Amino acid sequence: MTSTTIARTGFLRSRIGGLPRPFWALFSGTLVNRLGTMVDPFIGVYLTQSRGMSLSTTGLVLTVYGAGSLASQPVAGWMADRFGRRVTLAGSMIMTAVAFIALGYTTSVPGIVAGMFVLGIVIDAYRPASQALVADLVSPEDRPRAYGLIYWALNLGFSVAMIAGGWLAKTGFTTLFWIDAITCAAFGVLVWRAIPETRPAKSEVSEGGFGDVLHDRLMVAFTLINLVYAFVYLQGFTTLPLAMTVQGLPTSAYGSAMAVNGVLIVLIQPLTNGWLAHRDPSRLMALGFTVVGGGFALTALMSSALGHGAAIAVWTLGEIALAGIPGAIVAALAPPHLRGRYAGLNGLAWSVASLLAPLLGTRLLEAGAPMLWITCGVLGALAAAAMLAIAPAIRRRAGAEAALAT
Repeated sequence: MTSTTIARTGFLRSRIGGLPRPFWALFSGTLVNRLGTMVDPFIGVYLTQSRGMSLSTTGLVLTVYGAGSLASQPVAGWMADRFGRRVTLAGSMIMTAVAFIALGYTTSVPGIVAGMFVLGIVIDAYRPASQALVADLVSPEDRPRAYGLIYWALNLGFSVAMIAGGWLAKTGFTTLFWIDAITCAAFGVLVWRAIPETRPAKSEVSEGGFGDVLHDRLMVAFTLINLVYAFVYLQGFTTLPLAMTVQGLPTSAYGSAMAVNGVLIVLIQPLTNGWLAHRDPSRLMALGFTVVGGGFALTALMSSALGHGAAIAVWTLGEIALAGIPGAIVAALAPPHLRGRYAGLNGLAWSVASLLAPLLGTRLLEAGAPMLWITCGVLGALAAAAMLAIAPAIRRRAGAEAALAT
């Protein structure tokens, strides 16, 4: 074997090697599922154009959908610990497939409201189980890389789905509902057939509940920090398109600028994933928070699609630095029998942020775009400082878990 071949083999192994086969089944299922994520990005358009709803009614329906999402993460986390990761993940995907089909053929407003609430509960219920599965299957030293690969699969699939969904929507939204349903069902079947149950047996662990999670002050602090970051990050998908429109830019300008985000993640993250996985997770998160906040602060200076694309490129680099790290930290903080609940609490932070980001972000935008973007920069810096403050405690907890694993 030549030195070039050895180097190439080492390069590939540092990025994709050494991970168990069930993990790759989870990775493949995640990618397939995200490739079919075509309804969610266009749900507002579907409700107004295909179902003839007013903007106010559409807003109410989307609020109900968000309420379902709020309940989803803690409930799914409890189920992953109580009934098992495999049955929770597979079951939620099958239920999501059924919900998509039912919603695609429902025409009454009460039926759509009920369907959207159910969809909000089940569509992301797989996340805590998926996070717990990775923690169960992968050794502590390989988890940042494994979570990074899952994050990359999510972004790659979603990027393709956005393009394909926009094109297929012209032929009718029913096609989108069926594609989303089929890919969800495929994910569920793949998990059921290819991934073993990994939940610790009750005889091996002590009982516990959400009270134990909420009494873990380190986990609560970490979740609150993630909530602040999520609020900043989601401005890119809620208030940024509004801010660009206020500047007189066409909607196509936002699409072109945001394409930078997807392209950079798909191209750069696989190249940096192995290297980043060997850095200190807490410091890496602090760096990522700072760069993301700084990128959004730069938005205050931009007035063209090119300028906004440059600012997006900056905060995307921070996003890449963060890819997979939060999941690895949550896995290190959680006892094995509570990994689902810990992941559910962390997921709840994102659900809350998805409601607060447009609500508070638009208020800041009304006060002036510079106010919004400077606030994002300050919040990013505060999140980074808070992360550094709890970093020693996270390292101690992670070190204790690694010692037990050896």
